[in-house]
Amino acid sequence: MTRKCPICRKPRSEEHSPFCSQRCKDRDLAQWLGDGYAVPGPPAAPEDIVPED
Repeated sequence: MTRKCPICRKPRSEEHSPFCSQRCKDRDLAQWLGDGYAVPGPPAAPEDIVPED
C-alpha cells in the first residue's frame, strides 16, 4: 500500500517525502508560517519564548 501526500493525496515521492512534490512541501510550510496550523495548548508568553541575556 502506497501512502499518500498529506496535502493533495497523490502518491508520495521518495525525493520529497512525505509529500509528492516540492509544491506540496512549500504549501505545507506556508500553512505553518501563515498560522494555518497550530499546536494545541495555551499561548506562550513572549518572555518565555525569547531567552533573556
